[in-house]
Amino acid sequence: MATEPTKKQGPLLTTADGAPIADQENALTAGPRGPVLMQDVALQEQIQRFNRERVPERAVHAKGSGAFGTFTVTGDITEYTRASMFSEVGKQTEMAARFSTVAGERGAADAERDPRGFSLKFYTDEGNWDLVGNNTPIFFVRDPYKFQMFIHSQKRHPHTNLRDADMQWDFWSLCPESLHQVTWLFGDRGIPKTYRNMNGYGSHTYSLVNKDGVRTWVKFHFKTDQGIENLTNEEATELIGQDRESHQRDLWEAIDQGDFPTWTCYVQLMTQEQAEEVDYNPFDLTKVWPHADFPLIEVGKMELNRNPQNYFHEVEQAAYNPSSLVPGIGPSPDKMLQGRLMSYQDAHLYRIGVNYRALKVNRPKTPVRNYMRDGQFGGMLDEGTGHPNYYPNSVEGAPRPDPSYAEPAWHLGDVTVERYNSREDHDDFSQAADLYNLMSEDEKERLVTNLAGALGGVDRQEIVDRQLAHFDQVDEDYGRRVREAVSKVRQSSGDGQAGVEAAMSVKDMVPEGKAKRG
Repeated sequence: MATEPTKKQGPLLTTADGAPIADQENALTAGPRGPVLMQDVALQEQIQRFNRERVPERAVHAKGSGAFGTFTVTGDITEYTRASMFSEVGKQTEMAARFSTVAGERGAADAERDPRGFSLKFYTDEGNWDLVGNNTPIFFVRDPYKFQMFIHSQKRHPHTNLRDADMQWDFWSLCPESLHQVTWLFGDRGIPKTYRNMNGYGSHTYSLVNKDGVRTWVKFHFKTDQGIENLTNEEATELIGQDRESHQRDLWEAIDQGDFPTWTCYVQLMTQEQAEEVDYNPFDLTKVWPHADFPLIEVGKMELNRNPQNYFHEVEQAAYNPSSLVPGIGPSPDKMLQGRLMSYQDAHLYRIGVNYRALKVNRPKTPVRNYMRDGQFGGMLDEGTGHPNYYPNSVEGAPRPDPSYAEPAWHLGDVTVERYNSREDHDDFSQAADLYNLMSEDEKERLVTNLAGALGGVDRQEIVDRQLAHFDQVDEDYGRRVREAVSKVRQSSGDGQAGVEAAMSVKDMVPEGKAKRG
């Protein structure tokens, strides 16, 4: 008689603190029918943790699917960008992708007539670059003031809590700039058959900057290698009745079976001179660049070859930001892009928390060094730096900016957009001198005494010298008196009280014959 194989014992079950759990099915009670006791802390932990499992869903693109893969460079565009990701043909970069519907909530059906989000995160060796676009090269509005209002019109009526055709068409009929996208949405490509059978677009105009600081405007296109396939209204209705998760299921199963979907990446390029000559605004999100005038140039191949191990961690908490840019890739005057540079980042800060980039799916592969600290879950990454949390500073080994990464200025008509030196053409000393010279001798004495006492506690002499040089530039007398007072404090020996007493004795330095007010 055959015996059943012995089942392999699983690993030890523990609490969140790592303590072993003896029983996961029976609560601790006072007698078999008695009440549950507060001291069943493992049960409490499970209930409390369950109540907090969800985070707020995305206000837009709430229903989505994700996967991971690689981007491989197949075309040389180093003439146009210094971005390390494109530095050589054959270079491969890890990436994450998230596809979604726009208007539906997390429980919406996949096969709805709706644009599809097409968001990509590239873990480059110079930081994360996120390309946050759609399966359409255009959008409904061109001004960020209208974006929030457009989304409201596509969501639920605040009174009935129902999707409302009057809301949708009222907005569209009052915004003729939406006609291009409406025509796309209600055409054959309005309901993609699967995420694998649709194109993706950066939609916005971005900029490429090369090693010589030359800027070129760019649009990104990802053409599906599986072929474009779409659904009719009737096919979508039937599919939704059978499977509300059709896109999620298709993407997961394809990757799980080794049928890895791919897209070929192309760019369109436009010089500033060309941008000034075309008869439309090339930074208008409701417009395309005609391919006949600005042909597609092949850049690379995107392949998705790994499903997430934990959907919540790797897809729901994945955060895609148009503001996540790397050297060599930048924004443009596109008004909608300018609005999204802030709005997406702000949404993630609200939804996931200020340290959302410390989560594995959002974490850059490169070292992160900055002066941002603390916040909820602020210890998720061991920074291990020891440097302070302010800048400018003169601390050895603290992170420093590198001017070589500066983007070239934008020349927009009569306005030049660049980082202007906030100290240039500013007099930081004259008004301080006027204030000093308005003071009586007693006021100056107290000022010098207070400054000497404070500077006497500074350990690094270079900091003291730098500050004394500022006082010199305000007024020669001011600098001399503070310098002498500080010297006296720092020369004093003994404990801290001796230093305080020495600082207080600065009054002896007031020149003879000067009147003192009591």
